[in-house]
Amino acid sequence: MNTKPVLWIIIPCYNEQEVLPVTAPMFLDKLQFLVGSGRVDAGSRILFVNDGSRDRTWEIICDLADKDSRILGISQSRNRGHQNALVAGMMEAVDRCDITITIDCDGQDDLNAMDEMVDQYLGGCEIVYGVRSDRDTDTWFKRTTAQGYYKILGGLGAEVVYNHADYRLVSSRVLREFANFKEVNLYLRGMFPLVGFKSTSVYYSRKERLAGDSHYPLRKMLALAFDGITSLSIKPIHLITGLGIGVALISFVGVLWSVITHILGGTVAGWASMTCIICFLGGIQLLSLGVIGEYVGKTYMETKQRPRYIISERTWEKKKERAGSGDDGPARE
Repeated sequence: MNTKPVLWIIIPCYNEQEVLPVTAPMFLDKLQFLVGSGRVDAGSRILFVNDGSRDRTWEIICDLADKDSRILGISQSRNRGHQNALVAGMMEAVDRCDITITIDCDGQDDLNAMDEMVDQYLGGCEIVYGVRSDRDTDTWFKRTTAQGYYKILGGLGAEVVYNHADYRLVSSRVLREFANFKEVNLYLRGMFPLVGFKSTSVYYSRKERLAGDSHYPLRKMLALAFDGITSLSIKPIHLITGLGIGVALISFVGVLWSVITHILGGTVAGWASMTCIICFLGGIQLLSLGVIGEYVGKTYMETKQRPRYIISERTWEKKKERAGSGDDGPARE
């Protein structure tokens, strides 16, 4: 009986033609080391997920897969976003492996942390989170906003791992339970803690990107951050309710004050004060409607039950077509 786990390393890619030739050999070397050290089975694989790239990323993945059987690739029919690409890769791997490790393509995450991740799995943990030990490579703005965001999430009642992104080991047992989560609005770093099972963290230092430019600008980071808040907590709605009650009480006191002042004959026309009150109440109302609208919009998207990903191509299917064989693709060895 084979006691070594089969590992699939899941790597999402979007317009990574510059960095992929640099990091792909690094991933292969790490996989070979894990196999050679007896931690994982020789049937372990690397799965690149092309997220609708517009450059030569998919062509490079296909070339890599042709040259080395340990490399596999799938391509989404269009760009669906980083979180959906991760889900596509994990669901493709769930029945073909014992554990998956998800990691970005840019080479910033320390590959050596995988050694301890697998060791923790062998020690009984089903989920192992890769956690940054510091943020020295971040700008002051990114470091401050990121740390503040995690504190806000915690304050809103969301269960997240501080300074953890999407570098994690997850067992196939956990993935099968995760498949029951049908959300379209994905925030994986907050969803896996909800699945449960025994978990731990591995700490590492993050490096600079090895090549190319980041494809996760401030706009996308803010969108992901807001998805995280609205997907994991309804506390903003409660805060709006509390704010509404507070403003209503203040307004009621203001009405009483106005009536009493009028009775006492001390009323004076006040354009500035009236304008401030109208602007304040108008701003509160629009902000409240905006937050409520976000929740209504997400509910609307969830009710559509659209697929979270659509895979248009697989490297092993392309090989099968060229060879004219009946091979059904990579299987557990």
